[in-house]
Amino acid sequence: MDEFLDPLDSQQEDPSGELERLAREALEAQAETNDPIATRQRCQRVIDLYAGGWIQNERDNFYAAWVMICGESQGHFSLAQLFARRSAELGEDRAWTLWAMAWDRWLVAAGKPQRFGTQIIKQHGRWSLGVVDPAISDLERALFAVPPLYVQLQRAEQLQRQENN
Repeated sequence: MDEFLDPLDSQQEDPSGELERLAREALEAQAETNDPIATRQRCQRVIDLYAGGWIQNERDNFYAAWVMICGESQGHFSLAQLFARRSAELGEDRAWTLWAMAWDRWLVAAGKPQRFGTQIIKQHGRWSLGVVDPAISDLERALFAVPPLYVQLQRAEQLQRQENN
């Protein structure tokens, strides 16, 4: 690994703290104007930490999932699913929703219907959920701590009203 990126370097922060910071930066960037170069750098740093074996516990996996879900590619979203699933399996309850979000983001990027309806997207100049798999019930959404579909639809409508005003 590049000496500059070595998590054990005394000048660098510990990997867990770095993952938390990267996740916070990724979420802040989503709320503001997203910088694609910074997004790629954050995602690459998570990949480097993963390759080095530094992402091990539920918390590290949770933060790594947040960074990757804010990425740009299906590969990023696939890794977000992996990290979120690992985090949930290790006991982080918040990771179930993140797992559903990563799954939906991957499906939307692939041009397929969402399973859970977590992704509000802009289509033809309007905010919507796009196509959502009708076979997925609100009970299954609840198992992943995702609100019922009608709530997600209301959120998309609210976003559209805010944009119109």
